[in-house]
Amino acid sequence: MPPFELPDFYMPWPARLNPHLEAARIHSKAWAYEMGILGSQEEANGSPIWDERTFDAHDYALLCAYTHPDAPATELDLITDWYVWVFFFDDHFLEIYKRTQDIAGAKAYLLRLRAFMPIFPTEVPPAPTNPVERGLSNLWFRTAFTKSPEWRMRFAESTKHLMDESIWELININQNRIANPIEYIEMRRKVGGAPWSADLIEHAVFVEVPARIAATRPMQVLKATFSDVGHLCNDLFSYQREVEDEGENSNCVLVLEKFLNVNPQEAANVTNDLRTSRLHQFENTAITELPLLFAEYGIDPVEQTNVLLYIKGLQDWQSGCQEWHLKSSRYTKKNDTVNSRIAERFVIGPTGLGTSLARLFDFPRDLNRPGGPKTPEKVKDEFTYTFDIPNYYMPFTAQVSPHLDAVRVHIKAWAYAMGLISPVEDPLNLSIWDEHRFDSTDLGFFTAITNPDMNIMQLELVGDWCVWMFFEDDYFHERYKRPRDLVGAKEFITRIPTFMPVDLSPPPTPTNPLERALVDLWPRTASHLPLEWRQKFANHMQNYVNAEWWEISNVVQDRVPEPVDYVEMRRQTAAGEITIALAQYDISEAVPPEFLSSRQVQSLNHITLDWIGLSNDIVSYRKEMEFEGGIHNSVLVIKRFLDCPLQESVNIVNNLLTARLQEFHHIVGELPNLFDALNLDPNTREECLAYIKRLEIWIAGNFMWTNKTSRYTDFPSPQPPKAKPTVSTPKSLGTSAFSIGSLVSAGK
Repeated sequence: MPPFELPDFYMPWPARLNPHLEAARIHSKAWAYEMGILGSQEEANGSPIWDERTFDAHDYALLCAYTHPDAPATELDLITDWYVWVFFFDDHFLEIYKRTQDIAGAKAYLLRLRAFMPIFPTEVPPAPTNPVERGLSNLWFRTAFTKSPEWRMRFAESTKHLMDESIWELININQNRIANPIEYIEMRRKVGGAPWSADLIEHAVFVEVPARIAATRPMQVLKATFSDVGHLCNDLFSYQREVEDEGENSNCVLVLEKFLNVNPQEAANVTNDLRTSRLHQFENTAITELPLLFAEYGIDPVEQTNVLLYIKGLQDWQSGCQEWHLKSSRYTKKNDTVNSRIAERFVIGPTGLGTSLARLFDFPRDLNRPGGPKTPEKVKDEFTYTFDIPNYYMPFTAQVSPHLDAVRVHIKAWAYAMGLISPVEDPLNLSIWDEHRFDSTDLGFFTAITNPDMNIMQLELVGDWCVWMFFEDDYFHERYKRPRDLVGAKEFITRIPTFMPVDLSPPPTPTNPLERALVDLWPRTASHLPLEWRQKFANHMQNYVNAEWWEISNVVQDRVPEPVDYVEMRRQTAAGEITIALAQYDISEAVPPEFLSSRQVQSLNHITLDWIGLSNDIVSYRKEMEFEGGIHNSVLVIKRFLDCPLQESVNIVNNLLTARLQEFHHIVGELPNLFDALNLDPNTREECLAYIKRLEIWIAGNFMWTNKTSRYTDFPSPQPPKAKPTVSTPKSLGTSAFSIGSLVSAGK
């Protein structure tokens, strides 16, 4: 019996079939025999991984004919060969390494595969020794050198991810470990291969995304949502085969089943709702963000057409992939397949080959589905603020700098000098902060408890940055979000980076306290640091202020963010990258860059930022919802997405926090293997562990500060006539020896 009934899928674009399907079937089978994918038994201990019957039943040519309906015959042949290769790689890895749990052999095998993807044609790969290597070598030279070096590097990176992160799946199987939802979505994008498919779409439609916008938020969100939609669709169809037959635990239905403690049917429904919300995010990004992106970067009409053709390719792939899942027997028995309603959908506008671009913005919008746009009434209705403080898991210990008193004195004097603290009647900063508000927030304590091992000069500098970021958050809210001033917000966001010139050239004349503070802060921070660090820090600031634009855009649309986009943008709105950069400000040069850029450390950074941001959402919920009219809060996002009571939403957010810290422990346990892989000496290993310890201190210190500050409990007076809520700082506060695990924490 199937473990659940497939839910009703939302798909706004019709699936279309390429007329060259039969030719692609014939070509792909011949190519599979030529590469040894079919007809060879050497890779499975005498039993073929695929036989011809299996190959025909899976019908990868049908997949590609649906996902690339307008590709000419030769291009469809090439694309089909790629998909034959990638599915064979997946099944080959399963039989040879996952079932045997041969981690050492898997790592050596995957490392060798990289050599078959040279960026430049002068690089000579080794001779292939098996069908996977033979197929990759053949495909790479048929594909890569028809595109730019920039595309090759992106495609090679995507291919490397889908191969290398198979180790992550293998380790989880070996340890009988199921990922948490945030970890799963992030890792599924890499191991699932959809970003690889997105790169291949550029080849299939004979365009390239202009390099200057490839890394921007709109293009990255379109690629990420495309990836998530494809992967979540696959998870729904493949659950029975993967979980019950293969012993796989990398499946969103299983992840949500365990995390939410629900049955498979309920988990499948939530997985489908998440998939729907990601589709709505794709639609919203294409409609609301692309026009502004084109204008900002001066994308000419030819480039705009190329981008739209690429997005059309993403749309075709999503509807076609779903159609193939419904008809292929790779994941279901032939008699279990169901008819699709997608192709039967009434299409507005012209039809036929070459006309689907005209339907680019034909976006049917189901307002009742998760992730859909909300009317102002739906956004604001039935707010309640009463919930019990959850029992937080906090395994780390906070420490306080001996320079606490000195840094308190310094940052207050600096805030006065920059004009960040002003009398109530001062219109310059809209009375954002007076002395009482500054003192009650106690950012000196925040600085001292999150950076306890810094010397006084470093601590004062980091303290000034903390003051700047907290003030900016309040300033932007009062000056631009509350009045919904998009024009003023855009001008503000555009000006901020000009006060952080990477070459340390003179900045413009400041016009407000924030700009004046940057004129002082930037030279003190960057003048003695290398150009690379300055550029990276300036980019972090750009990302932070761009996240402010994301927030005000949602406010103007009265649009509660969908869960995945919210979690990923919360790292930016919490000034996450700047936080990590400041945590790295005085780390030893002995910490190697390859350690800091590794998957493990990047994951630890993300966990740190998620814990700070999401825990803040719980403690700040009442202030943001009742007094600020906010919509950017994970408690609200989960409540809306699951349509659940407030207390349940709070508990789910807290469970996410716990799961992320448990993942933190798991990754730390992997670090000795990473040290071995990087061949680090004992002293360097100690320096690397000291960096990880700093992240733990950031989490614990932020946790303790939240219970001391009144930033989130000092509500405006008089308060609106509503029932008195129970949300408050826990009453068991005591001295510094209190049990940190019983308290609430947050960041900015």
